[in-house]
Amino acid sequence: MDTAEVIVALLVVLVIVVSLLSNVLVLICFLYNPEIRKQVPGLFTLNLTFCNLLLTVSNMPLTLVGLVNKGQPGGEGFCRVVGFLDTFLTTNSMLSMAALSIDRWIAVVFPLSYHSKMRHRDAAIALGYTWAHSMSFSTAAACLSWTGYHHLYASCTLCNARGNSSRTQFVVFTVLFHCLTFLVSLVVLCVTYLKVLKVARFHCKRIEVITMQTLVLLVDIHPSVRQQCLEEQRRRRQRATRKISTFIGTFVLCFAPYVITRIVELFPAVPVNPHWGLLSKCLAYSKAACDPFAYSLLRNQYRKTCTDIVNRMLKRSSLNASGPRRENGRNHAVQATE
Repeated sequence: MDTAEVIVALLVVLVIVVSLLSNVLVLICFLYNPEIRKQVPGLFTLNLTFCNLLLTVSNMPLTLVGLVNKGQPGGEGFCRVVGFLDTFLTTNSMLSMAALSIDRWIAVVFPLSYHSKMRHRDAAIALGYTWAHSMSFSTAAACLSWTGYHHLYASCTLCNARGNSSRTQFVVFTVLFHCLTFLVSLVVLCVTYLKVLKVARFHCKRIEVITMQTLVLLVDIHPSVRQQCLEEQRRRRQRATRKISTFIGTFVLCFAPYVITRIVELFPAVPVNPHWGLLSKCLAYSKAACDPFAYSLLRNQYRKTCTDIVNRMLKRSSLNASGPRRENGRNHAVQATE
């Protein structure tokens, strides 16, 4: 292994550790807090978490093995099954993010009718489509022998194992697959979140106007308090922009290099650097480590749940530790009276 491959291998190990711990933590919070389970977005978050966990424990370690051994991990049939999982889980994750963006759009743009427009039944129907969409493409690729070990990415994934005999069909399938999965999800994310940002900025302007009118009426207010109010308005605008940029930015940064590389490699005249192929696959994997923070763990509800879990664990451990001390104290007291 050269230096670049060692760096990519270390990055894959880091992604595996962070993704495993963060997604398990999201799952624990979901099981611990009944309020999170009652919310409709919790279904999309749960589906996304399961996809990320399965990708972390199945595909990422095998990619690491393929990178270290410079060869296919396991037999041909095993690698085809892993390639099926890679296609299915990645597609399901992208569509789950699109579903979450639609849910946020409905919640912000139609707040009064949100509970009638987005019910658990509607969320189940959306999840059913994501599973059907993911299953159809991954099953078609597996049945046509278009999954297997790809040396450019050192992983079992979508590839033309049949050679030049089906090259045209594979090109059409790959382009259609990425257009209906990555491109559609990206368009949905951009349209919905930009509309959410527009509404958020509109409400911020209204709040700012009301705040300024109030500050004008309060002539005796201290300048520091006035400045603090204006600073809070500025932070509120920046917070909305930062959240939207995180959702769209991580999606593009993690998936776009890999998808573009998959499209470019379809043209034999355009060479692709093997190190870039490994790095693009590592970036795609890193989305599984970013999602728990972007969609769950940085939210106040999940942070409060994590704090409650830690406090309960510390309280229980302190009670367990104080129990033997009380017992020893009673024994000493009995001995003293005797």
